[in-house]
Amino acid sequence: MISTLNRLWKMQLSNRVSSETLIRNHFNINSRSYYTNTRNKETLYSKISPLGNPSLNLAPELDDWVQKGNKVRFAELQRIVQDLRKRRRVSQALEVSEWMSKKGVCTFSPTEHAIQLDLIGKVHGFLAAESYFNQLSDQDKTDKTYGALLHSYVRQRQTEKSLSHLQKMKEKGFSLSPLTYNDIMSLYTNVGEYENVHKTLTVMKKNGVSPDNLSYRICINSYGVKSDIKGMESILKEMETQPQIVMDWNTFTVVANFYIKADLKDKANDALKKAEARLDNKDGLGYNHLISLHARVGNKGGVLRLWNLQKSACKRCINKDYIVVLQSLVRLEDFEEAEKLLEEWELSDNYYDFRVPNVLIIGYSENGNYEKAKALLEGLVEKRKSTTPQSWGRVAEGYLKKGEMGKATSCMKLAISLHGESNKWKPNPKVVRSILSLLGEKGSIKEVDDFVRSLRTVKGVNKEAYYALMKAYIRGGKEWVEFLMR
Repeated sequence: MISTLNRLWKMQLSNRVSSETLIRNHFNINSRSYYTNTRNKETLYSKISPLGNPSLNLAPELDDWVQKGNKVRFAELQRIVQDLRKRRRVSQALEVSEWMSKKGVCTFSPTEHAIQLDLIGKVHGFLAAESYFNQLSDQDKTDKTYGALLHSYVRQRQTEKSLSHLQKMKEKGFSLSPLTYNDIMSLYTNVGEYENVHKTLTVMKKNGVSPDNLSYRICINSYGVKSDIKGMESILKEMETQPQIVMDWNTFTVVANFYIKADLKDKANDALKKAEARLDNKDGLGYNHLISLHARVGNKGGVLRLWNLQKSACKRCINKDYIVVLQSLVRLEDFEEAEKLLEEWELSDNYYDFRVPNVLIIGYSENGNYEKAKALLEGLVEKRKSTTPQSWGRVAEGYLKKGEMGKATSCMKLAISLHGESNKWKPNPKVVRSILSLLGEKGSIKEVDDFVRSLRTVKGVNKEAYYALMKAYIRGGKEWVEFLMR
């Protein structure tokens, strides 16, 4: 077993492939299409659809598309930006939006400026959004762009700036929409001033602005976080009686979440039934929410039933969908079903994403099944798939707890060999100390030396490392002078 791990360690060292290269090989967006029918003509949307690599720079892809003589349609670029925003790939959405502006694909209207301003705020922060806003012409400073800047302030909890900006909007005579009031309610939620959320809803209605679904949902949340179930139910009841409101699945999942936290399982299940009844058949995000909540109430049947419905209804399931279901099955400790699902994912044509198998690796580790966690990691390495130092380090810690020092050492070696691909990772000091103590007592000079050298890439070599080396030299019959001259 140890020899297998050592062989894998050597494989990692001799075949060091950077994360960037692995991503390019496994996520290559040129080889993936949103459409499963290969006879469909390739479109720009299918080429850089959000099902591709989330970290790939899209500007070169767009330039390549144009250089090959293909046409760029504004409507298609808008669709791409919209899709990327929906998938929360805001950096890529901003890149496409900026490319559109730079290349002069169209003259931006206040709507396009508002979208770009919102993306800038999400990617670079409110100061960058402010700078973009200040450079706009007066005719582009409409309620849309003002609203986008307000949203940026709210997102970063800038209370003073948000309220000051709202006052400017009032002074300019802008008609305040539900979106504006929702931003202010979100601000108070973000800073923990929940009592002001309901006050804002009251002011909103007093000013003749009808609350929308999000308005009520924010207010429901403000009562839920205070564990005020009666207050939450009162707002829900009011919402259900409003003629302009069409009840949606999202609201009932918010309610179900707080019922679960309050250990009101019957009420939670009732809310989940109402949510499912209002779910659009092709809404993958909705299925994900419902699946996670069913797992939290311990309803494995609900998880599997909804997953089968999702696979049947949606065009295809992306990696995020598999992650959600795997997390749910791990939560329910149904590892047999989770293993089947992982095999299903491996047979899909989705791009390789370590986060998917890592759900099972973490689950195995948290349940003390380090052999299975290690076996899954070994299988990925054998297939030349990327792993992370965090995953190997977690398994090493597990083996240390069980007193299996040889396996802990081998797993830590593999973790350290991957450090260059995750510079933020640091090995657990307790594990390192235990391994150094073991190697000092039983390891050869070369084994200790190799491990100490590898440690230099992740942390400074301390006295414990030198002490282990010293003991190894003494046991090996080497002279002190030879050790000191290293």
